Amino acid sequence: MRSYNPDLTPPWKRSAPVPEVPADRDLVVEEVATGFCGAVIRCEAGTVTLEDRFGKHRVFPLEPRGFLLEGKVVTLVRPSAAAPARPTRTASGSVAVPGARARVARAGRIYVEGRHDAELVERVWGDDLRIEGVVVEYLEGVDDLPAIVAEFGPAPDARLGVLVDHLVPGSKEFRIAARVTSPDVLVVGHPYIDVWEAVKPSSLGIPAWPTVPRGQDWKTGVCRALGWPENTGAAWQHILSRVTSYKDLEPALLGRVEELIDFVTAP
Repeated sequence: MRSYNPDLTPPWKRSAPVPEVPADRDLVVEEVATGFCGAVIRCEAGTVTLEDRFGKHRVFPLEPRGFLLEGKVVTLVRPSAAAPARPTRTASGSVAVPGARARVARAGRIYVEGRHDAELVERVWGDDLRIEGVVVEYLEGVDDLPAIVAEFGPAPDARLGVLVDHLVPGSKEFRIAARVTSPDVLVVGHPYIDVWEAVKPSSLGIPAWPTVPRGQDWKTGVCRALGWPENTGAAWQHILSRVTSYKDLEPALLGRVEELIDFVTAP
């Protein structure tokens, strides 16, 4: 019994095989039928989108022998799924250092008044602080600050930075801060009643933070005004979950935290 090749096309009419090339982003090719030349900007199931030097987009089917690469016929194929790209920036906007190990802790420290404040600082600046070797301590209340400073014993090689809530002239917090401030102690604060307000309303999908009448617990009042369950712990977890980078925070807080990090890490 003889076996026959099912392809009865004469050998001289058969097309020579061409290489298959993944349609990776920015690959420059020319579509054979139309002569349209451009860079790959997107490849989906069965199609590839090219952008020419004038910014014009064209979509073409991924057909065999359909493109020219450096003047040679190729078949574009959908690229295999690539591993997700590593972020190039930390949440604070600093250049990311993949694989960097945490530095041995410095003698200097940053104290942050309020548990929510400390959680927010960790969420946005945590990677930077570990690389710099800066430990953040939780300050339960500003009334404890003089005793903490005295026990810490600040020095040029062991500076102390402190972030407090609602630091405005004439307030109790302002007077205590003035008592402990020195060349080796920096106390800064944000103008908000609570650090919740340091999160941009747009990041939470609300038009603005509501005004809460005097004499009413501010966090509870916010929950009522926004129609949230009156569970401030759950409300804070919701707020914190919407913070993914420094872009979700108000400049009045960003500048103060960066100032503290620079202060305690300065040579």
